[in-house]
Amino acid sequence: MNPLPPRRLLHAWARSVVFTVALSLLVALGVGDEGLALPAVVLGVAGLGLGLLYRLFPRGLHFAFGTATGLALYATLFVVLGRAQFPQAAEWSRPIAFLLPVLAFLGTVFWRRHELAEIAEKQEAESLDLLPYAARWLAGVSAVGIICFALPVNRLAPEWQALTLMAAMAVIGGVVAYSVRDVVRLLVDVALIMEELGSRARHLAVPIVAFLLMYALLVIGFGAAYRIADGLSHQALFHGPEGPIRLSYSDALHFSIATLSTVGYGDIRPADDGARVLASLEVLAGQLLLLFGFAEIMRSRRVRTEGPAGRARAAADAHVDPGGAAGHSPPPRGHGGH
Repeated sequence: MNPLPPRRLLHAWARSVVFTVALSLLVALGVGDEGLALPAVVLGVAGLGLGLLYRLFPRGLHFAFGTATGLALYATLFVVLGRAQFPQAAEWSRPIAFLLPVLAFLGTVFWRRHELAEIAEKQEAESLDLLPYAARWLAGVSAVGIICFALPVNRLAPEWQALTLMAAMAVIGGVVAYSVRDVVRLLVDVALIMEELGSRARHLAVPIVAFLLMYALLVIGFGAAYRIADGLSHQALFHGPEGPIRLSYSDALHFSIATLSTVGYGDIRPADDGARVLASLEVLAGQLLLLFGFAEIMRSRRVRTEGPAGRARAAADAHVDPGGAAGHSPPPRGHGGH
C-alpha cells in the first residue's frame, strides 16, 4: 500500500471529517421527530465511534467515510422499521436497542484492529466478484428483519415489544460482530466506489454545467411566455385549487419547472388550449435536451478515456463531411477532375 503524502492526507482527513459531521448531524436532526433521546444517541455514536476509527486507522479514511454512510442508513432503517413493527415499545428501549449493534461492531473492530488494519486502510476497491462474499452477512441481518415482520410482535404489550426489539437488535449485533471482517470490507468498498464516482463526475463538469444552463434557459423562457400569455389574455389561462388564477412570475417559473420535469401538475394547471400547446412544446424541448445532454456527456467521457484517438473521433462526429452527408464518398485525392 502506498501511503498518502502528508498534505494530501490532511486534505483527505478534513474532507472525511466534514462529511461525517454533516451527515451525522443531518440524520440526527431528521430522526428527532419523537423526542431528543435517539438524536442524542446518534450524535454520540457518530462522535465516539468515528473518533475511535480515526484513532485506530489514521490512514483508513475510506473506512470512516463508509462507516458514516452505513451509520446513516442504519439509523434510518432502525427508525422506520422499528416504529412500523414496534410502535408501542417503551421510549427508553429504543436508544438501548439502537446501541447494541453499534457497540458490538466497534468493540469487535477494536479487538481485531491489527487484523483489520490492512482492509481498513486500502486504497482500491475489491473486484465486483468479491462483493457478494463481503455482503453475505446481510442475509443474516435481513433474516432477523423478516422474522420480526412475519411475527405479530406489533400486537404484544408495550413491555414485550421493548424486550423483543432489544433481543432482535442483540442478534443483529452478534451477526455483525461475527462477520466484522466482511462488514469492514463492504464499508470500505462502498466509500471507494463513491469516491471513484465523484472523480468521474468532476471530469464531466463542463457538459453538466452546460446542460444545467440550457435547462435554466428553457425554464425561464417558457416561464416568461406563460406569464406574458396569461397577462395578455382577457381570461385566466390557468387554474389553481380554488379556480381560475392569474400567474405571477414566480408561479409561472414553478409551472415551467413542473412541466419540464414531467412530475405532474399540482396546484397550477393549464385551462386553455393555447397554454396546453405551449406546455406540450416545453415537454418536447425538455426531452430533446435530455437526449442531447446524455449524448454530450457520453462523448466527453469517451474523449477522456480514449485520449487523442477519442478526441479525433469526437471531432469527426461533430463535423459531418458534406459529401458523406449527401450519401456519396468524396473522390480520392489524385484521381479527381479532368
